[in-house]
Amino acid sequence: MSSHSDIQFFLDHCAVERGLSANTLLAYRRDLTRYLDFLEAQGKRTNDATEGDIEDFLGYLRSGSENHLPLSISSAARSIIAVRGFHKFLARESNQNDPAAQIRPPTPGRRLPKALSVAEIESIIAGAGDGQTPQSLRDLALIELLYATGARVSEVINLDIEQIRTPLTSLRLSGKGGKERVVPVGSFASKAVEAYLVRGRPALLPGGGERKLFLNKRGAPLSRQSAWEIVRSAARKSGLVTELSPHSMRHSFATHLLDGGADIRTVQELLGHASVATTQIYTLVTIDRLREAYLLAHPRAK
Repeated sequence: MSSHSDIQFFLDHCAVERGLSANTLLAYRRDLTRYLDFLEAQGKRTNDATEGDIEDFLGYLRSGSENHLPLSISSAARSIIAVRGFHKFLARESNQNDPAAQIRPPTPGRRLPKALSVAEIESIIAGAGDGQTPQSLRDLALIELLYATGARVSEVINLDIEQIRTPLTSLRLSGKGGKERVVPVGSFASKAVEAYLVRGRPALLPGGGERKLFLNKRGAPLSRQSAWEIVRSAARKSGLVTELSPHSMRHSFATHLLDGGADIRTVQELLGHASVATTQIYTLVTIDRLREAYLLAHPRAK
């Protein structure tokens, strides 16, 4: 069996036994293919890889090569996690040694999520368009829904038309590992989605047949990259210069809820976090904002 065949067996295991998402599996495939290419360049296969080889691979990831840009600490850590899982799987299934057992992925310093202000969110929504074209109706519905629900981009673009009942007051989202949650939907997002369903989506899909809620101009399902570009384009049109990430709307959703007095357990449920520890990072953002307001407003703060 070739090492590249081993990758497929490992990914099948991750999908069936561990319930990893399609996006994670795709990232693991890229990481492991790159790892095998690295080993092959050294004249090695997985069954004679050493701990030193994996440490060298980590250095290779961080420094880059003529074919690959250097990876950030977090991306390199993900690659090493994939390599560790791969070797652990091979050790169990094929009686190979496990050279990665003592390898620890690099740990990036904790970065606080960047939340936009309410005014910045409103400017992005305004930048989505005037609602006079099918695309602008779609863009407005997408952005309103992302902010209203705190959903991941991948969760929203995977919504099926059958999941939508107007007036839209709640949504069932399928998160990481297939874990489902129900989130409320506010009136602004509900009206935007309804307008898209009535006046936008039929024009994008004149023949019917496609079941995904959000479509591109050719009537095919909207990709994650296209959805992210819609948000960035709306931000550019609004004149917003703040750096965005695919999770900016989600970060802002969580931070604004906490700013408004929501308890952390509620925010955890809405975000679909398995552990409240993941959600607690947003409390640090809120504390920073409170401290900034205190320093500006209190006469003896400085």
